[in-house]
Amino acid sequence: MSTATSVVKRERPVIAIDGPAGAGKSTMAAHLARRFGFLNLETGAMYRALALKAIENDLGFEDEAALLELAATTKIALRPQMEGNIVLLDGVDVSRRVRDKDVTSAASQVSIHPKLREWMVEQQRKLGVAGGVVMEGRDIGTVVFPDAEVKIFLDAAPEVRGNRRYRQAMPGDAAERKVTEAAIIEDLKERDARDRNRQDSPLRPAEDAVILDSTGLTLDEVLAKAEAIVHSHIG
Repeated sequence: MSTATSVVKRERPVIAIDGPAGAGKSTMAAHLARRFGFLNLETGAMYRALALKAIENDLGFEDEAALLELAATTKIALRPQMEGNIVLLDGVDVSRRVRDKDVTSAASQVSIHPKLREWMVEQQRKLGVAGGVVMEGRDIGTVVFPDAEVKIFLDAAPEVRGNRRYRQAMPGDAAERKVTEAAIIEDLKERDARDRNRQDSPLRPAEDAVILDSTGLTLDEVLAKAEAIVHSHIG
């Protein structure tokens, strides 16, 4: 697809990666950041951090007013590392906790609120305003940085995404696994429905994004294609 003309002139470009849950955005973002010497900013972790604080404060995920009040007193920071981000919630490292299933599910529910998304977008823009970053999420190329120099929409069939998560997150013998592959796939489908059908900033490719479907590709093939896309846009 064609490349959008940047509105903001940055010294270094922004690479925006969007896509549904479990598509492999974090893996791609970390790889591209290392490959091109950019910072990797995982914006989805910011939603999960706020969702975690809502859980800890026993707030209902449907109460936007209460969530906004909570956000006003919340400090979320990302410290990019070679293998991902350290996520700090009010100064506390919650990098592992925000990966737990209850938090990821809560984040999907918290993120549907328009005013809360406005607050989060403002935080995300501050992180990437100077460029030289890879940002991944659900609406980076459509809302956070619609002028990003490179936009990739990474997708895959829910069955494929579910199988990947099942194999990655559930080590050991099948008898030890408490969550079935079918349950993971169903959870992804429910999150897809929430993300694609929410009124504010629904999950969709930007008009000038390159759509990369990884359903029938190996990880190495996906990363090679992503590198080629970046090279074609910024050299």
